[in-house]
Amino acid sequence: MIIQEFSFGNFRSFKDIQTLNLTAAKLKSKDERIDISNVIRDEDRYKDLGFLKTKAIYGANASGKSNMIKALGVFINIINRSVKDEEALFAVDSFELSTETENEPSFFQLIFWIEGVRYRYGFEASVDNVSSEWLFAKSGEREISYFIREDQKIEKIDKTNFAEGDKLIRFFDESSDGTQIFRYNSLFLSTISALGAGKLSKEIIDNISSIIFINGLGENGLYELANDYIEDPVKKEFILKLLNSGDIGDIGDIDSVDVSSIISNEKRDVDLKPNKKKRYIFSKRKVYDANLKPVSFTYFNFKILESEGTLKLFELSPLIYDALKGNRPLFIDEFDARFHPLLTKKIVELFNSEENKGAQLVFVTHDTNLLSTDLLRRDQIEFVEKDKYGASHLYSLAQFKGIRNDASFEKDYIQGKYGAIPFLGDFKKLLDTDDDA
Repeated sequence: MIIQEFSFGNFRSFKDIQTLNLTAAKLKSKDERIDISNVIRDEDRYKDLGFLKTKAIYGANASGKSNMIKALGVFINIINRSVKDEEALFAVDSFELSTETENEPSFFQLIFWIEGVRYRYGFEASVDNVSSEWLFAKSGEREISYFIREDQKIEKIDKTNFAEGDKLIRFFDESSDGTQIFRYNSLFLSTISALGAGKLSKEIIDNISSIIFINGLGENGLYELANDYIEDPVKKEFILKLLNSGDIGDIGDIDSVDVSSIISNEKRDVDLKPNKKKRYIFSKRKVYDANLKPVSFTYFNFKILESEGTLKLFELSPLIYDALKGNRPLFIDEFDARFHPLLTKKIVELFNSEENKGAQLVFVTHDTNLLSTDLLRRDQIEFVEKDKYGASHLYSLAQFKGIRNDASFEKDYIQGKYGAIPFLGDFKKLLDTDDDA
């Protein structure tokens, strides 16, 4: 699956519809090499289009960067949960600083490619109902409407190209019990997939569900997921290589051990705390003598004795593995938190490498070290800025005119040339004393 665009509007700090565009612009970089390595191209599938392998999102604190990731997460969760969970829409949170939007639905739309076919799927929803839904597809020159829904009614459906939807509608129309096809707060496409009534619907739902998104800081379940991954020899080898490539220390091995087996002298000094699974992850490290020669090894309780940066890299490792090995999109908020700038750069380079044939990485960051013409194209740099009315806006560096190929993106950004920076007050005033006190 390749993502071309994700659009959203009237969601949290975003009032108007904004679009995160992962289509490669027609531009030339200072280093022509990155115009090749940083872009996914396949003439058989995508013709003359190219898609960005990575996208960096910059902006001041509270500008709305995290809300962009949240918008995608809400979009995916509604698709996955709306059929079985009547509270799935509760996560929809409209822009509340305008009377224009307070009673309007939020907008979500994804344009993506599966096996050479471009799909455009989206819906509008509030906390209590889906007000519209649509699916379009384009395999040739013309985009075809597969179905259009307004409230509880399917206004238009392509009986040829989306026969599974038409078949389900006719089945329920002919039923005598008057059962509705879908609830007011569930999606038509998800309903078809959940009922097993359509191969295409399931394929689309499965592909959208394959998108990985996390906030990057203590996401629930990531440590346990990494624990499961080291049970697989291939995945474990990848995780070990990633950890050691990240210069977090010479880890000889890493294992998940049942707590009942931890009785040997080798582990007697390890601080243990019970957990639900009664399993612990240990890293194996060398012990050196006075002459700095390795003489034995010891075990570290990974979660307690390893650094926060090591833990984060360990937790992200299964997601990086799944993205790169499965050509899946990966969205990460707070990507650079707890990481050294050189480590974040190496991970971005990994996704931008020629060896990566289809994985996409979109990340929120404050790390200006990545704003380099040797690492990112102009269209791979995105900004989020909030206006004086509290509304967030999304825009790309590629939209600016007159940016030279050899410009210092980092310097220009810090100096405010591209906007999306904080306007800081005089912090020294915090130390002023009140003579009248």
